[in-house]
Amino acid sequence: MDMKTIYLLIPLAPLFGALVAGLFGWAIGRRAAHTVTIGGVAVAFALSAYVLKTLIDGGASFNGTIYTWLTVNGVDLNVGFLVDKLTAMMMCVVTFVSLMVHIYTIGYMQEDPGYQRFFSYISLFTFSMLMLVMANNFVQLFFGWEAVGLVSYLLIGFWFKRPTATFANLKAFLVNRVGDFGFLLGIGLVLAHFGTLDYAEVFAKAPELKDAAISLFPGTSWSLLSVTCILLFVGAMGKSAQFPLHVWLPDSMEGPTPISALIHAATMVTAGIFMVSRMSPLFELSDTALNFVLVIGAITALFMGFLGIIQNDIKRVVAYSTLSQLGYMTVALGASAYSVAVFHLMTHAFFKALLFLGAGSVIIGMHHDQDIRNMGGLRKYMKITWITSLLGSLALIGTPFFSGFYSKDSIIEAVAESHLPGAGFAYFAVVAGVFVTAFYSFRMYFLVFHGKERWMEKGHHDHHVDNNEEDHDHHHGLGPHDKPHESPWVVTLPLVLLAIPSVLIGYFAIEPMLYGNFFEGVIFVNPEAHHALEIMKEEFHGPFGMVKHAFSTLPLYLAIGGVVAAYIFYMVKPALPAACDRFFISIGVKKLLEEKYYMDHLYINGFSAFGRALGTALWKVGDVLMIDGLIVNGTAKVVGFFSGAVRRAQTGYIYHYAFAMIIGALGLLSWLTYRLFALH
Repeated sequence: MDMKTIYLLIPLAPLFGALVAGLFGWAIGRRAAHTVTIGGVAVAFALSAYVLKTLIDGGASFNGTIYTWLTVNGVDLNVGFLVDKLTAMMMCVVTFVSLMVHIYTIGYMQEDPGYQRFFSYISLFTFSMLMLVMANNFVQLFFGWEAVGLVSYLLIGFWFKRPTATFANLKAFLVNRVGDFGFLLGIGLVLAHFGTLDYAEVFAKAPELKDAAISLFPGTSWSLLSVTCILLFVGAMGKSAQFPLHVWLPDSMEGPTPISALIHAATMVTAGIFMVSRMSPLFELSDTALNFVLVIGAITALFMGFLGIIQNDIKRVVAYSTLSQLGYMTVALGASAYSVAVFHLMTHAFFKALLFLGAGSVIIGMHHDQDIRNMGGLRKYMKITWITSLLGSLALIGTPFFSGFYSKDSIIEAVAESHLPGAGFAYFAVVAGVFVTAFYSFRMYFLVFHGKERWMEKGHHDHHVDNNEEDHDHHHGLGPHDKPHESPWVVTLPLVLLAIPSVLIGYFAIEPMLYGNFFEGVIFVNPEAHHALEIMKEEFHGPFGMVKHAFSTLPLYLAIGGVVAAYIFYMVKPALPAACDRFFISIGVKKLLEEKYYMDHLYINGFSAFGRALGTALWKVGDVLMIDGLIVNGTAKVVGFFSGAVRRAQTGYIYHYAFAMIIGALGLLSWLTYRLFALH
């Protein structure tokens, strides 16, 4: 089998599974539906791993056209693949996490009537994501970009009879449209000024246009590359949920837990990070764009972390953690440490998917109660879920030797070496974020797995139910005599398999990915202008040396401080959180956090209300009054008026018509007589 065939099989295998399960799921049944979709994704993962190994062993990258869709005015719109080490690494991450989610779904969705439909959707999502990361041109990139947005819309609103789910998927779709509008404008600028949409040709031509300017408004001059890069990044702000386009991601927890792991931890939300890394030859030519990226990422990393502290829904805590970590990746992009951002993307994919699936396992054990205030002491009943969730939490907070430690500390070091104007604020944000992350992560961990067993208490808090609407009547959490239970092996096996890379992959991958030649020729960094990675390379003395160095730096102690603070608050002095609540309520901070910085209010009561008011005005004034009332009905009334007047003259009496003819003849003779006298 030649390599081109392998590249084609990788996205087509999940597509085949999606089509079979989606179109014929009703006929082939549940077992066949999950077998064909899992088989397709397993084939894609095995081939992706083979491609990555071939490239690591010195194999050549592939950049070629598979199919020419159409040619417009000399510009080819192609389906083409660019398979290099960045692509291959992303392909492995996407397919591995997707495979784990597929297996996990067998246990999680076993009682759901939409079982086959769900497998079809997640397999279709895998195909869309693979088309996005394998693209070698902007057209295919945009196809994959929109396809993952569409499938995420279908998945978030999977339980479409639930009003909150339909609101959440519409919100996600609309917010992403805002980002995608900017993304499309950026692609339009590329086509207008570069004359091509092929990556290689655009990157080769970019240095020639470094000083090119465009006039967006009369009398103003803007850097072409700065505007293009910022517009492309606006697309990433939507997909990767960066402030202020982050509001859709927490609400998307309305979808089933498996898609929270697949879409909102490991794949779709990292599409923006991947895209900016791929566009590094463009971004490196604009410090303005890089600084914009850096500041947006810093705001997201810190302020979304604060929101995680007050959440009581187990999935929403992990969701805000994802927002914060995406901010960290974006900060690395702004500091020109693209390889560090991609490294954190990879490590985060494993431990965040693990945490989401662990949360789902807890939800199963708690009979679909998601409120962490109703949990406690679960480690006795759910040992595999407890251990794997602990490993995921340790990786998330950056515990030495765990994968998250190597990637998160590298981001902090890269920002420390950056000389962009926003680097000072970004450094403060990512360092402060270490304490915040450790605090909310272990707040959740202690409340769920340790302490007293609060499900025994009568009068549970109001909680969110993560199951389809038909099961609501008998899935309201544990009763006073029920006990939690460990999940079936199809749920716990993916947890164990995700825990392994969550612990180990950072140790083994940091040297080749950050300081070796793994991304050589793939990611471009201008060492003269942005030298953070060069300085870090000089100071790097192996993964073990990095751990030793960590003991002399602030982030490690902030992480330990966050864990200790969470332990004191929720295990030693359980009255402390209530006292802090009262204090923060008194100064208005609690309300600010509960309202999520009023961003939803701004969008719903500001932009959306303005849009609805404008639409209503256009409807009532433009449509009803002007078009229907004046043009359509008004024309009819004018015609009717004249018709009525003329109708009165049509009496049917011959002497009336004879009289009219005589009057007409007299009038005509009078006019002719007047004209004759006028001529003489």
